[in-house]
Amino acid sequence: QVQLVESGGGLVQPGGSLRLSCAASGSSFRIYVMGWYRQAPGKQRELVADITIGGSTNYADSVKGRFTISRDNAKNTLYLQMNSLKPEDTAVYYCNSNPSFGYLWGQGTQVTVSS
Repeated sequence: QVQLVESGGGLVQPGGSLRLSCAASGSSFRIYVMGWYRQAPGKQRELVADITIGGSTNYADSVKGRFTISRDNAKNTLYLQMNSLKPEDTAVYYCNSNPSFGYLWGQGTQVTVSS
């Protein structure tokens, strides 16, 4: 049973930075592609970025150049470095396999960008 626990969210001002972490347990070593997703109020969950087990990355256009996804396979941990944050980045951020393959979603971590 894979468990995913997100952390690192919080309240920041526009232009600020946050570093999110996702701790994975269970058979996380089997997850070939891990992604960060976010869901803002009234909107669908969207893929923000993903990364393969070998380190290849992809980013949504909305975050390209500002966010950096990384993973430490030895530690079963996924990261999202978020810089130059904008109010529109406000959302609950989740990590999961991409696609989810039925892995359960965690509770996410809230990121709020506001003055």
